[in-house]
Amino acid sequence: MQDHPVGWYRDLPVRAAADVTAVVLHATETPDLESARRLAEDGPSRVCGHLYIDRDGTAHRFVPLDRVAAHVRGHNAPSIGIEMVNSGRHPDHFDSRRQEPSEDFTAAQIATLKDVLRGLRARFPNLREMVRHSDLDTAVVPASDDPSVLVRRRIDPGPRFPWDEIAAFWDQISDAST
Repeated sequence: MQDHPVGWYRDLPVRAAADVTAVVLHATETPDLESARRLAEDGPSRVCGHLYIDRDGTAHRFVPLDRVAAHVRGHNAPSIGIEMVNSGRHPDHFDSRRQEPSEDFTAAQIATLKDVLRGLRARFPNLREMVRHSDLDTAVVPASDDPSVLVRRRIDPGPRFPWDEIAAFWDQISDAST
C-alpha cells in the first residue's frame, strides 16, 4: 500500500478502530487515478475515500484509516471508503443516455481489493458490513440532457463490478473471523 495522504487530512476527525463497522465500495468515475487525486485534493467539498485501487492493482491510501473521510453522505463516521479507479459514467455522469458504464474492473483491482478487505477484517474488530455506495445514496437528480428525466446520483461501483464474487469473499472471510 502506498501512502499519498491528501494535504488536509489532519483536519478530519479522529476515530477509534472499534468505531469502524462498515466498508463502502465506490468507483471513482474518473478517467484515471490522477484525476481522482485532483478531485480529492483540490475539490471544494473535500470528498475523498480512504483507499484507492488503481487499474494495475496498486493500492493508495489518501486518508489514514483512523480518520473520518467524507465519501458517502450520512455514513462516514463508522465506515472506510474504498475507491476503485474506473471511468464509470465519465465525463457526463447525469446524461440519461449514458447511465451504463462501459469499463470493467481489472483482475488486478479485484485481487487487491480482496487483499485489502482481508487486512481490514483483521485490523478492525467490529467491521461487519460491506456495502456499495449506491446502496446508501439512492438520491435521484434531473438528467443533464433532459431535466424531466431523473437519474441516480450515484450508481457506483456500478453494474460491471463483480458484486456477487466480492460479497461471497466477504462472507467467507467474515465467517472465518467469528
